Amino acid sequence: MESAIDTHLRCPRTLSRRVSGDYAPPFPMFVARGDKALQQVVMAYFGVQYSEEGKRPQALAALGHIVESFGLADGPVRHDLTDHVDNQDHHNLMAVAYWADPAAYCRWLRSDDVRAWWESQERLTEGLGYFREVVAPRVEQFETLYAFTEDFPGIGGVMGQCSDEIEEHGYWGSMRDRIPLSQTDWLEAGSELTVVSGDPAKGGRVIVRGHDNIALIRSGQDWMAAGEDERALYFDEILPSLQDGMDFLRDNGDTLGCYSNRFVRSIDIDGNELDESYNIGHWRSLDALERWAESHPTHLRIFVTFFRVVTGLEKLRLYHEVSVADGKDQMFEYINCHPRTGMMRDAVVPAAV
Repeated sequence: MESAIDTHLRCPRTLSRRVSGDYAPPFPMFVARGDKALQQVVMAYFGVQYSEEGKRPQALAALGHIVESFGLADGPVRHDLTDHVDNQDHHNLMAVAYWADPAAYCRWLRSDDVRAWWESQERLTEGLGYFREVVAPRVEQFETLYAFTEDFPGIGGVMGQCSDEIEEHGYWGSMRDRIPLSQTDWLEAGSELTVVSGDPAKGGRVIVRGHDNIALIRSGQDWMAAGEDERALYFDEILPSLQDGMDFLRDNGDTLGCYSNRFVRSIDIDGNELDESYNIGHWRSLDALERWAESHPTHLRIFVTFFRVVTGLEKLRLYHEVSVADGKDQMFEYINCHPRTGMMRDAVVPAAV
């Protein structure tokens, strides 16, 4: 058994772990490992939003264009696609992309084809909404956790390797303990979300400035290879409590420090649903996420269910990734999206001068 924090990322702790040194986890879990050369990654969520079902073919075409752009020079290492309906009854198609090199991402972003399409006036007039939510955490600012050891989704697929069984899981606070920077830093939130360009109430182009240590969680469930018994376990036991928790955060998360919560279904390029779902949550801080996880009934029900079933899982794959990022390494942009989309809901609009 080994620490979740890779050898080259360990340092003398000034902040202690949440458990004693002789703690033994109740079941095996694993984390992704990356090469020592990996310094920083990019996690990018590109969205297409529409409110009328008749717009779906147009929205899928727009999503297809975004995915096609991934094939340009310096495109992402991997990506996946999702769909969900938010609490304003808007559909949101997303391409979720990962880069292992921020410099490559910047070259891709600034390439003529990508820049011209996003900046085109057509994005304002074609009757769709668009958004880009991008964070670029350093390797010491994120952690992963898997109940399986191969074919990792998300950022784990970028890192490419797997640990042995790890120590830091199965207790409150283990998420923080797996983040290397937590050895010496409380990872506290800085400042507030602020609208720096545009007005969410008026539509058009809106840019929101983030702040240090916004926490981003992707927590997934993959039943593609699961048999009948495990599918029944997911749909009858895991999903009901999970859905309740995700709906609560979607509708009431602002009271807890959750800026945005999306429970999404994976899709293929044609919009067909796949047997996978995951939650995407942006939180004001890791501390706010921890308080909900440790004390709120909606998460305690999820946690209890997970502990009860996890040792019997064979093909049902459960995982998560959690990151924090510096404010300068975040970008939130919205084009003709409804004003409660993503970071816009909680962003402060400066008073007119």
